Amino acid sequence: MEPEVVFFLKRVALCILLAFCWLAINVIIGVRFDLAEVEGHLTIGNILYYVWLVGSLMLLLFFLHRLWREVPKF
Repeated sequence: MEPEVVFFLKRVALCILLAFCWLAINVIIGVRFDLAEVEGHLTIGNILYYVWLVGSLMLLLFFLHRLWREVPKF
């Protein structure tokens, strides 16, 4: 394969891997520690979980934006 195509496919694979890991980590933390559901009243754990969720999503999107800033030309 040509080097540009390999480079492009590695970027796509990295994006998919990062998005899957981010999703898996947040789902496991939210479900395992019952932080994703608000049962009865809002707790500090729920607030911290959702702040972490939004903050880590912003960091993930920032990293993906930097990764795809320069799209390889074929």
